[in-house]
Amino acid sequence: MNEMGRAGPEPGMQLDLQVELGKSTPVKGRLQSTRVGMCVASCLRCVAKMLVSLSIICILANILLLLPGFNIHFLLEGHVTREATWSTGIWSSGILVLVGARAFMTSSKAKGCFAFRTQMCFQLNYSALILLGSGFCSWVSVTGLVNGPLCLYNTSAGQVWGVPLQPYPDRFPGYLYNRTMWEGVCERPRGVVMWNMVLFSVLALSSALQLLFTTVNLFNLLLGILLGDTHSRVKKSNTQEVS
Repeated sequence: MNEMGRAGPEPGMQLDLQVELGKSTPVKGRLQSTRVGMCVASCLRCVAKMLVSLSIICILANILLLLPGFNIHFLLEGHVTREATWSTGIWSSGILVLVGARAFMTSSKAKGCFAFRTQMCFQLNYSALILLGSGFCSWVSVTGLVNGPLCLYNTSAGQVWGVPLQPYPDRFPGYLYNRTMWEGVCERPRGVVMWNMVLFSVLALSSALQLLFTTVNLFNLLLGILLGDTHSRVKKSNTQEVS
């Protein structure tokens, strides 16, 4: 009687227990990987929406820089600040970033292990493209902000077009911290100093935010590649075990 009381579960019960444990482990892993994939896809969509908004802001800011005082006359005559004519806010932090954001939205809908990871690898290339575009736009915007606008100003030889507020080492530190120079130096276009300061600041800040969001998204993509959607792989393995 004592030996019967101490006896463990019957062999059939042990086999059933092992089968149940074997089934629960893949299910748990599938749920965890699916949650990671959902988080990665959600983050991709969120970053894409933010990049689209910032791209539109950059495009509008650069267009306004080309039209000081809402006047196209200066653009047609070539009297627009050099950094504004490069139009980095339109093609660099604008169109290039919009292309990358569209790719992020598309890849977030990918399903399956192979398709999901393949899309994440492609997004690394788009992220690098966005980093280059937004980084270049940010550098150009800061340069335009520091150098000051192209304008008509007074000299001893008369009125000339140039960049009178451009800083020079050991001679002129610049105009950004000297409010008295924001008005009175440039004769035309009217108010071009404040016009350029505000719009170049908006461009620099927006492109810097694009850099920040894209950098965060790089870690998100790496997480998706390492721990992404493995639903199809787990499902296939479970089918093989049952058969």
